[in-house]
Amino acid sequence: MPLIPQLKQWLFRFGRDEHLPIVLTQRRIFIIPTRTGLLFAIVLVVMLLGAINYNLSLGHALVFLLAGLGVVAMVHTFRNLVALRLSPGRADPVFTGEIANFQMLLENTHRQARRSLDLAFEKQESVSLDIPAGERAMIAIPCPAKVRGRLDPGRITLSTCYPLGLFHAWSYPHPRLSCLVYPRPIETPLPPPSAVSHSGQRQGDNGQEDFTGLRQRQPNDSPRHIAWKAVARDFDNRPLLIKQFAGGAAEELWLDLSLTPASSTLETKISLLTGWVIAAERSQTRYGLRLPGRELAPDQGNIHRDTCLEVLALYGEKTS
Repeated sequence: MPLIPQLKQWLFRFGRDEHLPIVLTQRRIFIIPTRTGLLFAIVLVVMLLGAINYNLSLGHALVFLLAGLGVVAMVHTFRNLVALRLSPGRADPVFTGEIANFQMLLENTHRQARRSLDLAFEKQESVSLDIPAGERAMIAIPCPAKVRGRLDPGRITLSTCYPLGLFHAWSYPHPRLSCLVYPRPIETPLPPPSAVSHSGQRQGDNGQEDFTGLRQRQPNDSPRHIAWKAVARDFDNRPLLIKQFAGGAAEELWLDLSLTPASSTLETKISLLTGWVIAAERSQTRYGLRLPGRELAPDQGNIHRDTCLEVLALYGEKTS
C-alpha cells in the first residue's frame, strides 16, 4: 500500500464502527486552527512584539487576554463534539439520479447544548444542526445515488468551528449504512397482456362469459373490450369504458427481459423494465417479472412493486 493511505489509516483510525451507538471519545476527535485562527495567532505575535518593543504594560495585558480567549475557544470547540452519541437510521429506496437521505440520530447527554454541528459524506454537501442539552436530534444526510444497487455512502465527517471559528474540530464516525437504489425508469408503452384462466391456462375471449360491469379504460386494455354502446350514449363527455367479466379469464402481464429491444444495453433494458413495473402498478394490472435465473409470479400491490424494483436494482450484482 502507498505510504499516505497507510498514514491516514493509522492517524485517523479509519474503519467501520461495529458497536452502536457510536460514542465520540477524546481519541476520536481531531482539532486544528482555521485560517482565521492562524491569522489571529499572527496578530497576537505582532502585538506582543510591539508591546515588548515599546514596553507597554497594557499591551502585554491585552495580548495575554486575547491569547487566553483563544485557548478557551479551543476547549469549547473540542467539547462541542466530545461524548456525542450517534445511531444510524434507515434510508428509503430512491431511483438512480435522485438524492438518498441517510437518517442519523444524535444524542447529547451533556448539560451544554451542542451548536453548529456539520455532517457530510466525503466530498458531499453538508447539513447542520443544533442539539439542546440532554436531548436528541434526527438529521438526514444527503448522498447522490449515481448507479443502481446497494449504495454505501462511506464514512461521515462530523465537524464544528463553534464558538469563534478559530479552530476546526472533526471526527470520522463510520456506521454501517446502506440504501437501495432502483434503476432509472424509462417510460414506454406496456407490452400486451395475456388472458389467463383461474387454473393458469391461457384462454381467448371465449372464456369471458359473465358480464359484471364497466370500468374506465387503462392504457394497456385491448380495444376489443371497449363498451362502444355505452360510450356512444354520451360520446363527448364519457370516457372510454371497458367491459368486465367474471368466471372466465383474467388478464396478466408478463414483463420479460426478452421483450426489450435486443440492441439495447443491459442497463437500458433494466430501465425499460422498471418503467413497465411502475406503469403496470399504476394501471392496477396483475404483472409478473421474468429475468434470466429469476421469476416473480404475477401479482399487484405496493409490496409486489417494491419486490420487483428490488430484483431489478440488484440484478447482475455480485453477492459475497
